[in-house]
Amino acid sequence: MSGTTDGLDLIIFVALPAVAMVLAIVGFIHRYRNHDYSIVSPSSQFLEARRHFWALVPFHYGVLIALIIHLLAFLFPGLLLSWNANPFRLYLLETIALSAGLLTLTGLCTGLARRLTSVTFRRLTRGGDWLLLLLILIQVLTGVLVAIFHRWGSPWFAAAATPYLRSLLFLSPDLGFVAAAPLLIKIHIANAFILLAYLPYSKLVHAIVVPLFYLWRAPITYRWRTRR
Repeated sequence: MSGTTDGLDLIIFVALPAVAMVLAIVGFIHRYRNHDYSIVSPSSQFLEARRHFWALVPFHYGVLIALIIHLLAFLFPGLLLSWNANPFRLYLLETIALSAGLLTLTGLCTGLARRLTSVTFRRLTRGGDWLLLLLILIQVLTGVLVAIFHRWGSPWFAAAATPYLRSLLFLSPDLGFVAAAPLLIKIHIANAFILLAYLPYSKLVHAIVVPLFYLWRAPITYRWRTRR
């Protein structure tokens, strides 16, 4: 690590990811072994289907596309940089990434409006759910703003963020070029680690579970109980 690295960079790029990974691993193991039936995201579609569709479908497709682009940049940085060597392919990839972010943001905002404008949905949404939605909103919004105001995110991710993330896996953080990133990108990265730390303790944990155990576990029965 460079001697010019300031305290904020050490918190964002060294301390925060270490704490996040420990909390995520411990939390996921504990929940999977002791509360496996809670690894589910109950659907509210039967309460209201129209806005459910326009919220969840754009959100999931947008997230899926964005995650695939991030994953490709992490796994195959050289291939991605070669792809971006052609200006047309670079513009195409950046346009797809920004469109995916806007699609995700549209679905998320529709889902938030659905919960805020319905008394029933507000009652079903707990404090932890609101915190999760806030973290996701910050992540998506900062990602879209980065794509708009700090262009060419895909080559930057492949050339700077990928070496840094790989250094974390080997427990030897190499801040390299990420320490010089703009504040908006640092917020995006920091919030990603906070989201990772909170993931095992939220409903979002179902997103990283391959539901093979659904094949042999007993069915879950949901009962609605109304307080007088």
